[in-house]
Amino acid sequence: MEDTTKKVGAFDKFEDLLNRYLGPIAEKMDKQRHLSAVKKAMVAMTPLLLIGSFCLIPSAIPNMIGESNPLSVWIVANTSYFDLAYTVSMGLMSVFVAVVAAYHLAKSYDLDIPGSLCMALVAFLLLGMEMDEAGGISLSALGSKGLFVAMFASLVAVELYRWCKKRNFTIKMPDSVPDFISSSFEIIPVTIIVIGVFLAIRIVCQGVFGVMPNQIFTNLLAPLIGSMDSPLAVTFYHTLRCFIFFFGIHPSVLSPIVQPIATQFLAENIEAVQAGGVATHIFTPGPMSAFGGFTGLGVTMGVVIWYMFSKSKVQREIGKIAFIPSLFGVNEPILFGAPIVLNPIMFIPFVLFGGILSSIPFWFMSWGWLDCSTFTPPYVGVFLEGFLTNMDWRSIVANIVQLVAALIVYYPFCKVAEKRALEEEARIESEKSAFSAEDEAILDDLGLDF
Repeated sequence: MEDTTKKVGAFDKFEDLLNRYLGPIAEKMDKQRHLSAVKKAMVAMTPLLLIGSFCLIPSAIPNMIGESNPLSVWIVANTSYFDLAYTVSMGLMSVFVAVVAAYHLAKSYDLDIPGSLCMALVAFLLLGMEMDEAGGISLSALGSKGLFVAMFASLVAVELYRWCKKRNFTIKMPDSVPDFISSSFEIIPVTIIVIGVFLAIRIVCQGVFGVMPNQIFTNLLAPLIGSMDSPLAVTFYHTLRCFIFFFGIHPSVLSPIVQPIATQFLAENIEAVQAGGVATHIFTPGPMSAFGGFTGLGVTMGVVIWYMFSKSKVQREIGKIAFIPSLFGVNEPILFGAPIVLNPIMFIPFVLFGGILSSIPFWFMSWGWLDCSTFTPPYVGVFLEGFLTNMDWRSIVANIVQLVAALIVYYPFCKVAEKRALEEEARIESEKSAFSAEDEAILDDLGLDF
């Protein structure tokens, strides 16, 4: 008994340490203006990811049903339209990210929204726009490859606007002038400063380093981006997510860091397939949801199923309530109902094994047992979502492997939790039966209401 007390005491100290230091950091990250603006911008790109991914489906049909089929002939004849839809969605993603990130940051500062969006767009185009040999605008850096430049340019442009306004580097019009005219004149000095700053950055990058600004960002971030596209890194990432979620910190605080990287890899997979090649990147948004979040982070369906067949009445009810949400990747009911969060019994299976369970299909992709993703489907439920990411039936097998492994991993820990739940239920029942049957009969005769 002494041993258990010491263990629980040590866990409580560890929990207190994390809540004291990690909790505030996570809270600050979640509320930090710039990270919040980036996160919201990436979430806003979901429709574009869907459209861009859907544009790949028609090109795959002729290979499936034969090129001589009337449908295949029509698709081949109209390929340019599908390519156009991809170009104006994912092909210009960096432009949209620059605008949306600037919108959210400007809104948090209560700055003029139209002016902020214009400044952000100008700043990004100054850094990212290239001309092709024919003198036209090249779109290569306006897609996923320009994401980090877009974020940098939009956030800095809005900060420059705020700095100018704070120091009154603006043109103020009389109060009688309408607001929309006044705000247009207000940002004239800001426009000059923003264009000057970003034009200088481009001149230095091309004149001194001989490369475009986006290439500078690519070289600086190459170690981070490259390291994420490995099964070991994915496993570590999922383990980290399980770790912070165990202590009640939502893992979405990490999304501003990893989402742009995953999106870039998805775009490169799509481009490779469009060019007749093979998708090679495993760290993309679709699998992160369909496999990494299969029935919820840590594949907690293992707990749900064991709870549904538990001898404990309470656990059975919790399992039933959590079952349907888990089919759509929502595991908060089981995380907080079981509970798994802050439950010392569940630390080992959820944190130490949860990251591995969530990463099994990523290892399969790296070994060539599973096709890499070219599509980010909406939340359509388990098994189907995984299949839609790559149209590979083996995705369903990978999900089944995850589920079976989760049942094995969670079983002994669920049994320990079941034993404790039964003991607690027996204690509560004994407290209810504190009066003997004879005592209860006497109380009933007296007509006393307790």
